[in-house]
Amino acid sequence: MPASPRAEAIASYLDELAGQRRLSAHTIASYRRDLAMLDALAGESIGERGFNELQTVHIRRFVARLHTRGLGGRSLGRALSAWRGFYRWLGRRDESDSNPVDDVRPPKSARRLPKALSPDEAGRLLSRESEDPLQIRDRAMFELFYSSGLRLAELAALDIASLEDIRTGEVRVLGKRNKARIVPVGSKAREAVSLWAEQRPLIAVPDEPALFVGQRGQRLGVRMVQIRLAQCGLAQGLPAHVHPHMLRHSFASHVLQSSGDLRAVQEMLGHASISSTQVYTHLDFQHLAAVYDQAHPRARRKDE
Repeated sequence: MPASPRAEAIASYLDELAGQRRLSAHTIASYRRDLAMLDALAGESIGERGFNELQTVHIRRFVARLHTRGLGGRSLGRALSAWRGFYRWLGRRDESDSNPVDDVRPPKSARRLPKALSPDEAGRLLSRESEDPLQIRDRAMFELFYSSGLRLAELAALDIASLEDIRTGEVRVLGKRNKARIVPVGSKAREAVSLWAEQRPLIAVPDEPALFVGQRGQRLGVRMVQIRLAQCGLAQGLPAHVHPHMLRHSFASHVLQSSGDLRAVQEMLGHASISSTQVYTHLDFQHLAAVYDQAHPRARRKDE
């Protein structure tokens, strides 16, 4: 059965995003889900007619329908962004006379603060010592997450060639939209990576470029990194599910608490906008509020 014109348009758009803009497979998959959702909603409203038939009233109705199905403001905002970009592409190809998504905004939702470990919890997670090569590898990875605020994909993409820079106290990574940045690496992370570098030749297959490899000697996948970190958190008795982004959040909040330098944290995290980094000021305020409640005589309860 041949693909519908709407499905063909979506496929062409995704091919262009992957081929010309070189977006990651994860990002392309997100666009595909959001556009498939638009296609399904369009089918319910206009049948087999093309995307050019949709108007702003349709888009508003779609948002309301998805919201009643449980999608929050963040998810709807992401979907609208994908739809908006798709319609701009259609417009450049003269396949749509207007962009019906332009004036539609998602419902507001409460901004969730990122979860972060306390410094004591981070220390407990990273205190696990072992002579097992895979656990030595794990500790090196987790130290790098916490020391340098790396994203999961950035860590998994590191090659053995990074060792020279890491030993001098920095690491170069390729972040979102292929934007390179150099971040510092602390002494604990340097020590852990050096220990892993001694063990790596026992596991890695010949000519494998990856810094971190699995039992089969090839580059370790992102899913296995997540699994190993969660298992380590459980083994160390941490109360929350520990994932790589939690260590990135912990890095950011702890550096900000110590330095107060928001711009430096933005640079190290690789955020394009300072607004993305400002969420950590809320974490910092929580820390300060707790100190205030414990220390200020006017903040204490009368029965204490």
